[in-house]
Amino acid sequence: MAAPTHAPLPTLRTEVERTARLQLMRRRATALLVFVTAVFAVATATGAHGWVAYVQATAEASMVGALADWFAVVALFRHPMGLPIPHTAIIPERKDQFGETLGDFVQTSFLTPETITERVRTAGVGTRVGTWLSQRANAERLARHAVDAAVAVADLLKEDDVHAALEQFVRDRIASVPLAPLAGRGLRMATESGRHTELVNAAIAGLDTYLDEHRFELQARFGEQSPWWLPGAVEDRIFDRLVDGARAVLGEMARNPNHSLRRELDQRLMGLADELETSDELRVRGERIKQDLLDHPAVREWMASLWSDLKAQLRAQADAPDSELRQRLAGAIAALGTRLQEDATLRGRVDEIVESAARYVATQFSDEIGNIVKQTISRWDGEETAHRLELLLGPDLQFIRINGTVVGGLAGLVLHTVAQLAR
Repeated sequence: MAAPTHAPLPTLRTEVERTARLQLMRRRATALLVFVTAVFAVATATGAHGWVAYVQATAEASMVGALADWFAVVALFRHPMGLPIPHTAIIPERKDQFGETLGDFVQTSFLTPETITERVRTAGVGTRVGTWLSQRANAERLARHAVDAAVAVADLLKEDDVHAALEQFVRDRIASVPLAPLAGRGLRMATESGRHTELVNAAIAGLDTYLDEHRFELQARFGEQSPWWLPGAVEDRIFDRLVDGARAVLGEMARNPNHSLRRELDQRLMGLADELETSDELRVRGERIKQDLLDHPAVREWMASLWSDLKAQLRAQADAPDSELRQRLAGAIAALGTRLQEDATLRGRVDEIVESAARYVATQFSDEIGNIVKQTISRWDGEETAHRLELLLGPDLQFIRINGTVVGGLAGLVLHTVAQLAR
């Protein structure tokens, strides 16, 4: 079976500094052990009589305390002197158990719904968010990220799928609205409010202009349709009277809003509005026209080009630092931040939402977060983990060796003194 692969541990930014400090503390603790050993050797060599015996006992106890604490500290990280003594190299050997314990501790002590909710409640999220968003530089940064994210999402979407979805959406929206009744309601609103007057005036003026500018063309066509036996002079006179009469009527209609023909036109428009709203025949014809329009290749090409044009515009807006989209979005974000600062009700609502979200995450995903801790530590190499922990904790643990040397010596001195007094 293949050996399990281990994930690399995160790099310590202060690894060099911590290594130097650990080595310094090791040298100090070892130097103190060497010193008390030398004192013990000298005291023993002189015969250990009188006060020298107290020095010998103190040095002897200091050596024992120093060696015991050295063994305890080393046993955490490796086998002392490379000997596989039971219950040594605790961290490399029991790394996975430590990971499970740490994961359970984090899950049960730090990620409880009560703890998370209380921390969020006292954090004043709404106030902090409002203050941060109200600063223009932050708003512009957030707007830039939002637009870039929108571009990234747009690039991930398949063109054909988006085109089909847009076309279906447009078709469904248009198909759900009957064309004839909608046109009837629009025509009724326009005629009842008099908004059609300008349109009628424009139509009258346009028709009058057309008759004037195409007079000779119309006259030629009139001549083609006239009887062959009709004299040319009579023919021209009839045409002139028809055109001049029509233009005169159009002029009267333009100048007089209450002209009988205009009133009749208004009545016909109202009648057309009624028919559009109520006539089944016009409804069917309207739906047929609408369907023909939707099936027209030009309309389908236009609907397909909507997404391409939108994405191109979005990309252009994202690439330009001073684009209108980014500036408007930044302004909206900054305005939201200002409103959060000024509106206590809105701030409270934001705090409630964040608190509810935090409680939901703590309730639903605490197991997953605990498992992340366990699985992450389980992927670490045992020896590398021990080395990293020694860099983090070793300098303080070396103080245990120093303290053991000092406390052991004091204990030996006290015990020797008590023994001498008891004789």
